[in-house]
Amino acid sequence: MSLSKPQTVLRPPTPHDGASVFRLIARCPPLDTNSMYCNLLQCTHFAGTSVAAVQKTTNTNEELVGFISAYLIPEREDTLFIWQVAVDERARGIGLAGNMLRHILDRPQCSQITHLETTITESNKASWALFESLANKLGTTLHKSVMFDRDKHLAGEHDTECLARIGPFKLAPT
Repeated sequence: MSLSKPQTVLRPPTPHDGASVFRLIARCPPLDTNSMYCNLLQCTHFAGTSVAAVQKTTNTNEELVGFISAYLIPEREDTLFIWQVAVDERARGIGLAGNMLRHILDRPQCSQITHLETTITESNKASWALFESLANKLGTTLHKSVMFDRDKHLAGEHDTECLARIGPFKLAPT
């Protein structure tokens, strides 16, 4: 008997995902954990620009294996800010993070997006590769600058967060 890989479904998160998001992010160092309340807000207020990747474990249960939190920057609604990308260890290496990013960008509420931003520490090679790949697929460039300096903004308690800005690009109509 051969076992098939579980199918991964991408969907907007719901409030029921909040606790699972909290646990997933805790399993994904070097990501910073937020409060569970923050994750609940991400799953409600930002559900339209965030994504949950789930796999069915039984007919009625599913397991969260990926999550991206994102939002439109209020002063620049042509820019989507990616807050966090989390992929469970069991779901890595199959392109899930890139698929989740495209899933968000393909939504109607993102049709006016021309730029994407995120922050990444210098040492997070996987994130740099993910966003460089996305820039290439969108036919544009990734510009890098310091957003939050270790000493100036983070009291020496966290590595410098570099701003990765992708764009401009034009999304295909949905």
